[in-house]
Amino acid sequence: MTDHITPLHDGEDNNVLNKKPAYPVNPNLRHYLHKNRRKTDMPCLYKDLRHFAFSVPFIDKDGNDTLWETVFYAESDRTEIHAALTKIYAILKAAGDVSVMQHLSVDRIDYCTFGNSNPFRIKIINNYNDNYDYYYIKTADASRIYGLELEDLLSPNRINYLVCKDTLVEEHIAGIPGDVFIQRNLADPHFNETRLAKEFIKFNERCFVKLLGDMRAYNFVIDITPDFDDTQYRIRAIDFDQQCYEGNKNMYLPHFFKENRPYVQLCMKRINAQTTRQYQHEERTLIASRYVTSKDRIEELFLIMEHDTISMPDKTHQLKHQLAEHYHNQRFLRCHTMGQIVKTSLQILLHR
Repeated sequence: MTDHITPLHDGEDNNVLNKKPAYPVNPNLRHYLHKNRRKTDMPCLYKDLRHFAFSVPFIDKDGNDTLWETVFYAESDRTEIHAALTKIYAILKAAGDVSVMQHLSVDRIDYCTFGNSNPFRIKIINNYNDNYDYYYIKTADASRIYGLELEDLLSPNRINYLVCKDTLVEEHIAGIPGDVFIQRNLADPHFNETRLAKEFIKFNERCFVKLLGDMRAYNFVIDITPDFDDTQYRIRAIDFDQQCYEGNKNMYLPHFFKENRPYVQLCMKRINAQTTRQYQHEERTLIASRYVTSKDRIEELFLIMEHDTISMPDKTHQLKHQLAEHYHNQRFLRCHTMGQIVKTSLQILLHR
C-alpha cells in the first residue's frame, strides 16, 4: 500500500474521460439480492418517473444553481405517483408497513441532470412536524450494486438499498458534502484538523482496498459526531457508480484528485509518515476483521462478481498490470475480470 499521502502534481487530474455505461443485473446477482432481502416489488419504477410534464432549476438557499431540477407531473398522474413514492419510502424504512406512515407525503421530486445515473431525489415530509427525509431512485447498475454491497459488508457504514427490475432505491446518506466542507468548515477555529486528516487517510485506504473509484470531494460526505470531549469525523462515500470500472489505479486513491487537495494538504500538515502507516494498518485490519465476520456472504458475492462483466477489457487489463506492479504480486496477472481483481486485492490484505 501507499506508505504516505502523496502530494498532487500540477495537471494530475485523472478525469473520467467517458461516461460509464450501466451494466445489467444478471440472474445470479438478482438471486443473491433476493436471498439477502435486497430485492422486492415496488409500486413505481425509475422509468415511470421519467414522464414528468415540466421542470424548473432547483436553486439552493444561497441562490446557487445545484444542477438538479424540480420536476412536476400532470395532475392526472401526480396523486398516483406521490402515493407510490410514499409507499416505497415505507418499504425502504419500515418493511412496507404504511400504517405507521400515513402522516407522510411527498414534498418535492428532484431530477439530477448530470452524472451517469441521472437519479431522482425524493423528499418525504412529516405533515405533523415538518421533519423530512430523502431517498433516491436510480437505474439499477450491477457495478453500483456491487459497490453498495462491498461498502455495507467491509466498511464501518451500513447502507440500505433495494432493487426491483431495472430500478435501484437508495437511502439518503447524511453529511456535509466534501466540497462544501472545504468551502465552509475548514476555516472554523474549532475544527479538529488532525482527526479529519486521520479519517481521510483511512477513507483513502478503504477505497483502494475495495477499488471504489472517483471519490472526488463531491462524491463523499463528512459525517460529524460530537463526542464527550471533542468531535469525531467520518468520511462516507455517496456515489458507487465507479466500483472497479476504471483501469488507472490512481482513480481508486482519493488523494490523487485535485478536488481533494485541501484534505491532502491537511494530512501533510498534521500527520507524519509513521502515523500514516499506523492508520493504514488499522484500517486494513478492520477490513480484514469485517471480511472474516461476513465471509460466507462475501464469498457468495464474489462467486457472482468474478464472472460478471462490469468494465471493459482494456481497463481490466490496465488495472491488473498496474496493481501487479504496485503490490509486486503476479497474482493479479491471472485475473480476467474486475471482480477477480477486487477479490485478489482483498485476499492479499487477508494474507498480510
